[in-house]
Amino acid sequence: MQVYSEKVMDHFLHPRNVGEIPDASGIGNVGNVVCGDILRLYLKVKDGVISEAKFKTFGCGAAIATSSMVTELVKGKTVEEALEISNKAVAEALGGLPKVKMHCSLLAEQALKAAIEDYHKKVSAHEQETLKKNNA
Repeated sequence: MQVYSEKVMDHFLHPRNVGEIPDASGIGNVGNVVCGDILRLYLKVKDGVISEAKFKTFGCGAAIATSSMVTELVKGKTVEEALEISNKAVAEALGGLPKVKMHCSLLAEQALKAAIEDYHKKVSAHEQETLKKNNA
């Protein structure tokens, strides 16, 4: 009996978008203290659309597969559309996960939301800096 779907195995053995984005628009760092999985997700946003996503994950096969899949799901989406991606959507896109590994898809969702939150902070800080320069 196979525990993982073919898609999970494919994303684990051949993960997409591994690496860093040096000039990332947003970075999300999350970890699970119970299992020890750590995920860092990088997003590049241009005109409100996610043009690039990369990740670095320290964890099990399911953590790597869900990290890989979330980068595929977000590319080409607006930031608002990306916020709608749930852990269940990530798991479904992989053809399902064993119940004991669903926390890995939650890690992917949390990293995505953290990266978008970081993006919003950077945009807000940039806007405030521009206002200060214009009012000086």
